[in-house]
Amino acid sequence: MYASIQHIMTKPWLCSLQSIQYVDYTLETSSTYSYKQTDVHSFIVVVEGRGILACSGLQTKLEPGSICLVRAGDSFSVTANVGEEEAFTFYKMDMNSMFEGSSSDKLMPIHLEKQTVNRELSLVTDNIISVIEFTYTPWSACLECLEQLYRQQQVTDMHDVWDVQIQFQQWFRNVIRQNDPELQLNYDRTHLQQSVRYIESHYNQMLTVDGLASRAGLSRTSYTRHFKRLTGQLPLDYVNRVRLERSKQLLQITDDRLHDIASHVGFNNEYYFSRRFKQYAGISPGVYRRHHRQEVSVFAPYLEDFLLALGVKPILQGSHRAWGKQRYLQLDDVPEFDVSQRDAEFQAEHIPEFIMLDMGYKTWNLDRFEQVAPVYYVNHDGEDWRAILKSAADVLGKTNRVQEVIDMYEDKATEAKRHLQGRIRKESVAFLRVSALEITLYGDQCGYVGPVIYRDLGLNPDEHVQQWTQCERRVSITLEQLCQLGADHLLITFDTRDSLSSGEERQLLDRTEWKQLPAVKSGNVYEVDFLTWMNYGVISHGKKIDDILRFIG
Repeated sequence: MYASIQHIMTKPWLCSLQSIQYVDYTLETSSTYSYKQTDVHSFIVVVEGRGILACSGLQTKLEPGSICLVRAGDSFSVTANVGEEEAFTFYKMDMNSMFEGSSSDKLMPIHLEKQTVNRELSLVTDNIISVIEFTYTPWSACLECLEQLYRQQQVTDMHDVWDVQIQFQQWFRNVIRQNDPELQLNYDRTHLQQSVRYIESHYNQMLTVDGLASRAGLSRTSYTRHFKRLTGQLPLDYVNRVRLERSKQLLQITDDRLHDIASHVGFNNEYYFSRRFKQYAGISPGVYRRHHRQEVSVFAPYLEDFLLALGVKPILQGSHRAWGKQRYLQLDDVPEFDVSQRDAEFQAEHIPEFIMLDMGYKTWNLDRFEQVAPVYYVNHDGEDWRAILKSAADVLGKTNRVQEVIDMYEDKATEAKRHLQGRIRKESVAFLRVSALEITLYGDQCGYVGPVIYRDLGLNPDEHVQQWTQCERRVSITLEQLCQLGADHLLITFDTRDSLSSGEERQLLDRTEWKQLPAVKSGNVYEVDFLTWMNYGVISHGKKIDDILRFIG
């Protein structure tokens, strides 16, 4: 460490998160970012790759797992190692201390930005260096917390903003406590790791926090605190997770009764086991076993993308009276179910045995089908399609296919990104959704579009994409704003929902404001299928990549 936390701020536990950026270097176009600090302290948290943080003439090596805090007022730069073939990505988190006379004396909304690789900020500094290096254990818990903070783009309600700030405070508190020398004197990491291994070997025995703490040579309070620091979970929650994961294996490979499985993995009775299993897995143990033993008829409106990726063909496909069905999935022989009809019922010949719903079920009143078949509610954000895919695979008995599907997509995206960087380099891109009543601009960080074209493919968003969308997945823009879009390439899709006559949504194409756009003049406007692009899912995202390569590559 170059300094202790007391050299940065006197009350580190009272801070407000101001912004969090995800930086993904493209080494062909840029290898250095420079930052001019004002009244914020900045964390640099390295996800992958290696580089150098330079501040006031001193350098700090960066590698996966590095966490560095730079004092407010100190300008610094981050440079990717020359010659590194792997990606170099990191989070930059800015925060204000509330007791240093800063303007941040209240909880502020988070403003998220994504840095582009061809953009450098000027720096001026006359302050001495003040950089602190930290570690965080377990690293997976650190990344999970930052990813959750990063995904809060749509938060606007003050209570939700408060929750985000609390989550940041918990992360910040863990960083400080894990690196406090006085606490580390009493923290025997080896004993805690031995305790974790003991739990994984003796999960089916009677385990108590007092007993585990005694084995580790710590008081109950110290053991609980240090255990959560190491694993991200309370001791008994960790014990139950190990037991439930083992029970999944037994449900898949044995015909043992639920009572026997519950007893074998350490639960006192079948009822408690079943209740905890449903809370953990989202479905009952019996349903979980059946799905891993036989094919079931599934209804998963607008989640069919995930089913097909896993090799499961739904018994029905969701549709909407204005938008129709997802034709890109080619389910022409599968009957449609119109979710926009709030009182629609299943036909006798197409009653599903299992139903999967995302959080849109409330809009369409679909929770009424809990009386028809077991229902699994997907509680992940759409942007986290990998987590949705893994959850769907788990409840459908298709876990053996998940990694192959993810790897195929990532290989495809990596190859496409490499090709596109050689093709368009610094040219900018924007995506528009146009209806008869509205022009919608999609953001660069979240939603159906941004994570694919700007993150996975590394395309450069038009400057107004970042400026106008900020924390939102999408924003409505005026004709005056449209005229300011200087994107070199425009992707556009048409929404027929508000059209009273055929083609009304396309009237924008006849306006002078549209014809004067740089992308229109140069012929770089590309129309894409509505439901292919207005969807999450690995198949949808793969087809978006295909469209980009066909139009731009």
